[in-house]
Amino acid sequence: MARTFSFEVLRTSNASPERLFRLETDGARWSEWAKPLIVQSGWERWAERPGDVGAVRRVGLFPVFMYEETLEYEENRRHVYTFARSAPVDDYRAEVTFTPRPGGGTELRWRGSFTEKVPGTGPVARQALRGAISFLSARLVRAAERD
Repeated sequence: MARTFSFEVLRTSNASPERLFRLETDGARWSEWAKPLIVQSGWERWAERPGDVGAVRRVGLFPVFMYEETLEYEENRRHVYTFARSAPVDDYRAEVTFTPRPGGGTELRWRGSFTEKVPGTGPVARQALRGAISFLSARLVRAAERD
C-alpha cells in the first residue's frame, strides 16, 4: 500500500512578504533566481494574475520540465500548488506561506506532501523533494534580499 509523506522547510528573510511572494509565484522569473536547478522557466497556462489560481508554471531544463498548477493564491500571504502533469509522486501538494516578522522581514514556510507512486519509494522521494525545496527557498531568499 502506498504511503503519504510530508516535509517542511522554514527560512527567515529580511525581505518583505510582498517581494518574496512576487518572486515565488512568477513562474517566468524562476530561471533568474533558481539556477542551477531551474535553468528555464515560463508559463504553460496563464491566469488572471501571474501565478493565480489555474496558472501553470513550467520550470526545469528542456526536455525535463515540472509543471506546477496554482490551487490557492492569497496575494502576499500564501501560495498552494500541485504537479499538473506526470511526476515521480502522486497527489503532490505544496504550500508556501509568507508571514511578516515583528520588526520587519518574513518567515517563509514551504511545506509539501505526497503519496508515493511506487510502494517503498516514499523516503527517497521525500529526501529529494525536501532537498530541492531547501535549495530553492535559499535561492529565493537570496534573490529577494539582493534586489
